[in-house]
Amino acid sequence: MKKVIKIQLLTILVGLNFISCKQSTQAQNNNPNRNLSEQFKAYWYQGNAEISTYELSENRYGELRNGKATLIYVTEDFVADKQVKADYQNPNNKPVLKLNSVKKFITGVYPYSIMQSSFIPLQEEGHALKISSSIQEWCGQTFIQLNNKDVFEINSFSYFESEGDTKTSLPKAFTENEIWNLIRVNGLNDLPSDEVNMIPSFEFLKLNHVPLKAYKATINSSTNNGIINYTINYPELNRKLSINFEQKFPFIIKSWSDQIGNKQPSTAKLITTKKLPYWGLKSLKHETIRNELGL
Repeated sequence: MKKVIKIQLLTILVGLNFISCKQSTQAQNNNPNRNLSEQFKAYWYQGNAEISTYELSENRYGELRNGKATLIYVTEDFVADKQVKADYQNPNNKPVLKLNSVKKFITGVYPYSIMQSSFIPLQEEGHALKISSSIQEWCGQTFIQLNNKDVFEINSFSYFESEGDTKTSLPKAFTENEIWNLIRVNGLNDLPSDEVNMIPSFEFLKLNHVPLKAYKATINSSTNNGIINYTINYPELNRKLSINFEQKFPFIIKSWSDQIGNKQPSTAKLITTKKLPYWGLKSLKHETIRNELGL
């Protein structure tokens, strides 16, 4: 009888231990599901990208430069372990919302071209899976890429001696680059608020030769006539970024302002937004669409 009781107790203890380990593993490895609305699915899962163009006024070398900015949003499958766009369908692929952000402007005789890409997961909440940024101008080019692993793994390449080629890692934190994706998923609801640690945009870090790390950011938001103003203030950097977007879905970004110190801010104002399968519009006859986009 005693032997039977001991066996039963042992079975119960083993079972409890198994349940406890299973719950602990789930808590550590699984992020909460991202709550995608039916509106989101209907808008973004139709096989088109969304292209928004902006009149750009970029402050570079203390003067405002006229140019164009383009935000290209599209959903696609992502190979999580390789952290690249999937070439083939696979049940292990993760859907992401990708943003390619492009700026083009002239400084005197030579041009600037800036492109940043950010990929946020759509099945679960969490930081961007990958962020990259490249800057090209006649002096040279820089490139930086973040991969979201156990930590943020970052590779940076630059023609400047003081920056050179580096590999580093940072603890996970909010990134300014991913904010632009999160706005489009759920408006203000998924955005950080109050005071957080945030890694500024790679574009800002590279253009201004600022050390790569997370900085204290104070965040405020307000609503006026259906437009939300979302402001990120970095006291240590003396920089303030304000993004204005529609309060209602699909939360289109209408304008933004980026100010450093007392300098005139860089600004962008929406020209137009179109849904297009741009990857298939590559014939000479399709170049007229650029006129429709204001490019």
